[in-house]
Amino acid sequence: MEVKKTETKAFSNLIVSMALLVFEVWAWLQSNNIKTSKGAAVQPSTFPRIMIIGMAVFTVILLIQSLLKLKGMKADDPLAEKSETLNFIKDKGVLAALFVILLCVGYVFFFKSLGYVVVSFLLCGIIMWMIGLRSPVKLILISLLVPLGMWLVFYKMLKVNIPMGVLQFLKDLVDKI
Repeated sequence: MEVKKTETKAFSNLIVSMALLVFEVWAWLQSNNIKTSKGAAVQPSTFPRIMIIGMAVFTVILLIQSLLKLKGMKADDPLAEKSETLNFIKDKGVLAALFVILLCVGYVFFFKSLGYVVVSFLLCGIIMWMIGLRSPVKLILISLLVPLGMWLVFYKMLKVNIPMGVLQFLKDLVDKI
């Protein structure tokens, strides 16, 4: 039984790549709203734009690949198989992805009040727990040391002022050193 091209994995990839390109254009436009820092070697909008460009490159590759597959699709091609539908109720992976999206919304919401290190610690810890890292020592050390190290790199080396929220005393301590 031959599957219609609009029901194949290649067609699903085409639709997703087009949606991602729209999102990436929107994200780029939003990066124009990020305040600039006078005297900073790297502007706060630089990192998001690098990420957007990287995503866009791979999205365009997926788009081109999907178009080529749809044009000359062979029956034995894995992308010619019928695309699966996502059942949000039964699929644990989809539920986990939605939970991570919710966590990211919370991350943005609490970023300024709690500070980068605290919200990053919580987000990293929860996500690492979700993917199966259950060793409390590793989980706590990685979740704490990675955000602290990244904050130090951005604050001291790149001169980017990241909100510290409840850990403002740590920033003041580092400034005295």
